[in-house]
Amino acid sequence: AIRDQIPFSAYLFFKYAQHADTPYAPDSWGEALSEEQIVAQARRMIEAYGFKSIKLKAGALQPEHEVSCIKALKKAFPGYPLRIDPNGNWSLETSIRMAELLGDDLQYYEDPTPGLDGMSELHKRTGLPLATNMVVTDFDEFRRSVALDSVQIVLADHHYWGGLRDTQALAKVCDTFGLGVSMHSNSHLGISLMAMAHVAASVPNLDYACDTHYPWQEPDEEVIKGGKLPIVDGCVSITRAPGLGLELDYDQLGKLNDQYHSCGIRQRDDVKQMQKYKPDWKAVKPRY
Repeated sequence: AIRDQIPFSAYLFFKYAQHADTPYAPDSWGEALSEEQIVAQARRMIEAYGFKSIKLKAGALQPEHEVSCIKALKKAFPGYPLRIDPNGNWSLETSIRMAELLGDDLQYYEDPTPGLDGMSELHKRTGLPLATNMVVTDFDEFRRSVALDSVQIVLADHHYWGGLRDTQALAKVCDTFGLGVSMHSNSHLGISLMAMAHVAASVPNLDYACDTHYPWQEPDEEVIKGGKLPIVDGCVSITRAPGLGLELDYDQLGKLNDQYHSCGIRQRDDVKQMQKYKPDWKAVKPRY
Protein backbone atom coordinates (compact mmCIF):
# COMPACT_ATOMS: atom_id res chain seq x y z
CA ALA A 1 0.00 0.00 0.00
CA ILE A 2 1.11 3.56 -0.72
CA ARG A 3 -0.72 4.84 2.37
CA ASP A 4 -2.60 3.26 5.26
CA GLN A 5 -4.85 6.25 5.96
CA ILE A 6 -7.23 7.41 3.24
CA PRO A 7 -8.40 11.05 3.40
CA PHE A 8 -12.07 11.84 2.83
CA SER A 9 -13.98 15.08 2.45
CA ALA A 10 -17.02 16.39 4.33
CA TYR A 11 -19.97 16.02 1.94
CA LEU A 12 -22.68 18.64 2.46
CA PHE A 13 -26.25 18.61 1.15
CA PHE A 14 -29.13 21.04 1.01
CA LYS A 15 -32.02 19.30 2.74
CA TYR A 16 -35.40 19.70 4.33
CA ALA A 17 -35.94 19.09 8.03
CA GLN A 18 -37.55 15.70 7.49
CA HIS A 19 -38.48 13.09 4.92
CA ALA A 20 -41.64 13.76 2.93
CA ASP A 21 -42.92 10.25 3.57
CA THR A 22 -44.65 9.48 6.85
CA PRO A 23 -44.10 8.03 9.40
CA TYR A 24 -40.43 9.09 9.29
CA ALA A 25 -39.47 11.45 12.10
CA PRO A 26 -37.17 14.44 11.53
CA ASP A 27 -33.55 13.31 11.31
CA SER A 28 -30.87 14.61 13.64
CA TRP A 29 -29.27 16.83 10.99
CA GLY A 30 -32.28 19.09 10.57
CA GLU A 31 -32.93 21.58 7.81
CA ALA A 32 -30.02 22.86 5.71
CA LEU A 33 -31.12 25.48 3.18
CA SER A 34 -29.52 28.74 4.29
CA GLU A 35 -25.86 29.76 4.38
CA GLU A 36 -25.88 29.54 8.17
CA GLN A 37 -27.41 26.06 8.15
CA ILE A 38 -24.88 24.78 5.60
CA VAL A 39 -22.01 26.17 7.67
CA ALA A 40 -23.50 24.49 10.76
CA GLN A 41 -23.75 21.18 8.88
CA ALA A 42 -20.08 21.48 7.88
CA ARG A 43 -19.02 22.32 11.42
CA ARG A 44 -20.83 19.31 12.83
CA MET A 45 -19.19 17.00 10.27
CA ILE A 46 -15.73 18.43 10.88
CA GLU A 47 -16.09 18.20 14.66
CA ALA A 48 -17.36 14.62 14.45
CA TYR A 49 -15.01 13.23 11.80
CA GLY A 50 -12.09 15.63 11.48
CA PHE A 51 -12.50 16.28 7.76
CA LYS A 52 -9.93 18.64 6.24
CA SER A 53 -11.81 19.52 3.04
CA ILE A 54 -15.43 20.28 2.14
CA LYS A 55 -17.69 19.44 -0.80
CA LEU A 56 -21.14 20.96 -1.39
CA LYS A 57 -23.68 19.13 -3.52
CA ALA A 58 -25.36 21.79 -5.62
CA GLY A 59 -27.65 22.13 -8.64
CA ALA A 60 -30.76 22.07 -6.44
CA LEU A 61 -31.37 25.71 -5.46
CA GLN A 62 -30.66 28.96 -7.26
CA PRO A 63 -27.00 28.95 -8.39
CA GLU A 64 -26.26 32.34 -6.84
CA HIS A 65 -27.45 31.08 -3.46
CA GLU A 66 -25.35 27.94 -3.72
CA VAL A 67 -22.28 30.02 -4.57
CA SER A 68 -23.02 32.27 -1.59
CA CYS A 69 -22.92 29.14 0.58
CA ILE A 70 -19.43 28.36 -0.77
CA LYS A 71 -18.43 31.92 0.14
CA ALA A 72 -19.83 31.39 3.65
CA LEU A 73 -17.90 28.13 3.99
CA LYS A 74 -14.69 29.83 2.90
CA LYS A 75 -15.18 32.49 5.55
CA ALA A 76 -16.06 29.96 8.27
CA PHE A 77 -13.27 27.50 7.41
CA PRO A 78 -10.32 29.47 6.04
CA GLY A 79 -7.72 27.31 4.34
CA TYR A 80 -10.06 24.35 3.78
CA PRO A 81 -10.14 23.10 0.17
CA LEU A 82 -13.67 23.60 -1.21
CA ARG A 83 -15.54 21.91 -4.05
CA ILE A 84 -18.99 22.41 -5.51
CA ASP A 85 -20.87 19.77 -7.52
CA PRO A 86 -24.00 20.92 -9.40
CA ASN A 87 -24.46 17.45 -11.01
CA GLY A 88 -24.56 18.92 -14.52
CA ASN A 89 -27.58 21.05 -13.63
CA TRP A 90 -26.09 24.37 -14.78
CA SER A 91 -25.96 25.51 -18.37
CA LEU A 92 -22.62 26.48 -19.86
CA GLU A 93 -23.40 30.18 -19.50
CA THR A 94 -24.56 29.75 -15.89
CA SER A 95 -21.42 27.74 -15.14
CA ILE A 96 -19.24 30.51 -16.58
CA ARG A 97 -21.13 33.16 -14.62
CA MET A 98 -20.81 31.20 -11.37
CA ALA A 99 -17.11 30.63 -12.08
CA GLU A 100 -16.64 34.39 -12.25
CA LEU A 101 -18.32 34.73 -8.84
CA LEU A 102 -16.31 31.88 -7.34
CA GLY A 103 -12.94 33.09 -8.58
CA ASP A 104 -10.20 31.05 -6.91
CA ASP A 105 -12.40 29.83 -4.03
CA LEU A 106 -12.52 26.26 -5.35
CA GLN A 107 -10.06 23.40 -5.23
CA TYR A 108 -11.96 22.09 -8.26
CA TYR A 109 -15.28 22.64 -10.03
CA GLU A 110 -17.13 19.32 -10.33
CA ASP A 111 -19.57 18.55 -13.15
CA PRO A 112 -21.17 21.99 -13.33
CA THR A 113 -22.42 21.55 -16.91
CA PRO A 114 -23.41 18.50 -18.98
CA GLY A 115 -21.28 16.74 -21.56
CA LEU A 116 -17.67 16.57 -22.65
CA ASP A 117 -18.11 19.44 -25.12
CA GLY A 118 -19.67 21.70 -22.49
CA MET A 119 -16.95 20.92 -19.96
CA SER A 120 -14.26 21.52 -22.58
CA GLU A 121 -15.65 24.93 -23.45
CA LEU A 122 -16.03 25.82 -19.77
CA HIS A 123 -12.39 25.01 -19.07
CA LYS A 124 -11.30 26.93 -22.15
CA ARG A 125 -13.22 30.03 -21.05
CA THR A 126 -12.48 29.96 -17.31
CA GLY A 127 -9.24 28.02 -16.84
CA LEU A 128 -10.66 26.42 -13.68
CA PRO A 129 -9.74 22.79 -12.91
CA LEU A 130 -12.79 20.66 -13.67
CA ALA A 131 -13.55 17.29 -12.07
CA THR A 132 -16.05 14.64 -13.10
CA ASN A 133 -17.69 11.37 -12.34
CA MET A 134 -20.44 12.03 -14.90
CA VAL A 135 -18.82 12.74 -18.28
CA VAL A 136 -15.90 10.28 -18.00
CA THR A 137 -17.36 6.91 -17.05
CA ASP A 138 -15.43 4.56 -19.35
CA PHE A 139 -12.18 4.52 -21.29
CA ASP A 140 -13.76 5.69 -24.55
CA GLU A 141 -15.09 8.80 -22.79
CA PHE A 142 -11.65 9.17 -21.21
CA ARG A 143 -10.07 9.21 -24.68
CA ARG A 144 -12.50 11.86 -25.91
CA SER A 145 -12.04 13.92 -22.75
CA VAL A 146 -8.26 14.02 -23.21
CA ALA A 147 -8.69 15.07 -26.85
CA LEU A 148 -11.06 17.89 -25.85
CA ASP A 149 -9.29 18.83 -22.58
CA SER A 150 -12.69 18.48 -20.89
CA VAL A 151 -11.60 17.54 -17.36
CA GLN A 152 -8.49 17.79 -15.25
CA ILE A 153 -9.52 15.48 -12.38
CA VAL A 154 -11.27 12.11 -12.74
CA LEU A 155 -13.32 10.81 -9.82
CA ALA A 156 -12.96 7.05 -10.03
CA ASP A 157 -15.60 4.64 -8.74
CA HIS A 158 -14.84 0.95 -8.32
CA HIS A 159 -18.53 0.11 -8.81
CA TYR A 160 -18.68 1.68 -12.28
CA TRP A 161 -15.14 1.13 -13.58
CA GLY A 162 -15.12 -2.66 -13.30
CA GLY A 163 -13.75 -3.23 -9.82
CA LEU A 164 -10.51 -2.58 -7.97
CA ARG A 165 -8.05 -3.60 -10.71
CA ASP A 166 -9.72 -1.50 -13.40
CA THR A 167 -9.82 1.47 -11.02
CA GLN A 168 -6.07 1.06 -10.53
CA ALA A 169 -5.68 0.98 -14.32
CA LEU A 170 -7.70 4.19 -14.62
CA ALA A 171 -5.40 5.89 -12.12
CA LYS A 172 -2.34 4.82 -14.13
CA VAL A 173 -3.82 6.22 -17.33
CA CYS A 174 -4.65 9.47 -15.53
CA ASP A 175 -1.02 9.67 -14.44
CA THR A 176 0.12 9.16 -18.04
CA PHE A 177 -1.98 12.10 -19.23
CA GLY A 178 -1.27 14.33 -16.24
CA LEU A 179 -4.80 14.21 -14.81
CA GLY A 180 -5.63 14.31 -11.11
CA VAL A 181 -7.39 11.42 -9.37
CA SER A 182 -9.91 11.19 -6.57
CA MET A 183 -12.85 8.88 -5.87
CA HIS A 184 -16.59 9.33 -6.27
CA SER A 185 -19.10 8.17 -3.68
CA ASN A 186 -22.67 7.08 -3.83
CA SER A 187 -24.47 5.90 -0.71
CA HIS A 188 -22.36 3.06 0.66
CA LEU A 189 -22.02 0.83 3.68
CA GLY A 190 -18.82 -0.34 5.33
CA ILE A 191 -17.97 -3.08 2.82
CA SER A 192 -18.07 -0.74 -0.15
CA LEU A 193 -16.33 2.04 1.78
CA MET A 194 -13.48 -0.27 2.81
CA ALA A 195 -13.12 -1.59 -0.75
CA MET A 196 -12.89 2.03 -1.88
CA ALA A 197 -10.29 2.73 0.80
CA HIS A 198 -8.22 -0.30 -0.25
CA VAL A 199 -8.01 0.75 -3.88
CA ALA A 200 -7.29 4.35 -2.83
CA ALA A 201 -4.48 3.04 -0.63
CA SER A 202 -2.85 1.46 -3.69
CA VAL A 203 -3.02 4.49 -6.01
CA PRO A 204 0.18 6.59 -5.88
CA ASN A 205 -1.41 9.59 -7.61
CA LEU A 206 -4.48 9.99 -5.38
CA ASP A 207 -4.29 13.79 -5.42
CA TYR A 208 -7.45 14.78 -3.55
CA ALA A 209 -9.48 13.62 -0.55
CA CYS A 210 -12.17 11.15 -1.61
CA ASP A 211 -15.93 11.66 -1.45
CA THR A 212 -18.05 9.76 1.05
CA HIS A 213 -21.73 9.69 2.05
CA TYR A 214 -20.88 7.51 5.05
CA PRO A 215 -21.67 10.09 7.78
CA TRP A 216 -25.24 10.18 6.45
CA GLN A 217 -25.77 6.46 7.12
CA GLU A 218 -27.52 5.71 10.40
CA PRO A 219 -25.69 3.33 12.78
CA ASP A 220 -28.46 0.73 12.55
CA GLU A 221 -28.02 0.53 8.77
CA GLU A 222 -24.53 -1.04 8.89
CA VAL A 223 -24.01 -4.73 8.04
CA ILE A 224 -20.50 -5.32 9.39
CA LYS A 225 -19.59 -6.59 12.84
CA GLY A 226 -18.64 -3.85 15.26
CA GLY A 227 -20.87 -1.24 13.65
CA LYS A 228 -19.84 1.69 11.50
CA LEU A 229 -16.23 2.17 10.49
CA PRO A 230 -14.49 5.02 12.30
CA ILE A 231 -13.44 8.13 10.39
CA VAL A 232 -10.71 9.83 12.43
CA ASP A 233 -8.95 13.05 11.40
CA GLY A 234 -10.89 12.80 8.15
CA CYS A 235 -9.37 9.41 7.31
CA VAL A 236 -10.34 5.74 7.09
CA SER A 237 -7.50 3.46 8.22
CA ILE A 238 -6.51 0.27 6.43
CA THR A 239 -5.97 -2.72 8.73
CA ARG A 240 -3.53 -5.63 8.33
CA ALA A 241 -6.38 -8.16 8.51
CA PRO A 242 -6.96 -10.46 5.49
CA GLY A 243 -9.15 -9.26 2.63
CA LEU A 244 -11.04 -6.10 3.47
CA GLY A 245 -10.55 -6.81 7.16
CA LEU A 246 -14.30 -6.92 7.83
CA GLU A 247 -16.85 -9.52 8.94
CA LEU A 248 -20.52 -9.55 8.06
CA ASP A 249 -23.14 -9.12 10.77
CA TYR A 250 -25.68 -11.59 9.43
CA ASP A 251 -28.44 -10.43 11.76
CA GLN A 252 -28.09 -6.88 10.45
CA LEU A 253 -27.88 -8.14 6.88
CA GLY A 254 -31.10 -10.08 7.39
CA LYS A 255 -32.80 -7.02 8.85
CA LEU A 256 -31.90 -4.87 5.86
CA ASN A 257 -32.88 -7.66 3.47
CA ASP A 258 -36.32 -7.76 5.10
CA GLN A 259 -36.51 -3.98 4.78
CA TYR A 260 -35.71 -4.21 1.07
CA HIS A 261 -38.47 -6.73 0.49
CA SER A 262 -41.03 -4.76 2.50
CA CYS A 263 -40.33 -1.26 1.17
CA GLY A 264 -41.64 -2.00 -2.33
CA ILE A 265 -39.06 0.19 -4.11
CA ARG A 266 -37.25 -1.65 -6.89
CA GLN A 267 -36.13 1.20 -9.11
CA ARG A 268 -34.81 4.67 -8.32
CA ASP A 269 -37.29 7.36 -9.36
CA ASP A 270 -36.06 10.85 -8.49
CA VAL A 271 -38.98 12.55 -10.26
CA LYS A 272 -41.57 10.70 -8.19
CA GLN A 273 -39.65 11.51 -5.00
CA MET A 274 -39.34 15.22 -5.83
CA GLN A 275 -43.04 15.47 -6.68
CA LYS A 276 -43.84 14.58 -3.07
CA TYR A 277 -42.38 17.98 -2.17
CA LYS A 278 -43.32 19.89 -5.33
CA PRO A 279 -46.16 18.24 -7.28
CA ASP A 280 -45.41 20.17 -10.49
CA TRP A 281 -41.68 19.32 -10.47
CA LYS A 282 -40.23 18.05 -13.76
CA ALA A 283 -36.83 16.63 -14.60
CA VAL A 284 -35.01 19.23 -16.70
CA LYS A 285 -31.25 19.29 -17.30
CA PRO A 286 -29.59 21.69 -17.20
CA ARG A 287 -32.08 23.23 -14.76
CA TYR A 288 -30.42 26.65 -14.43
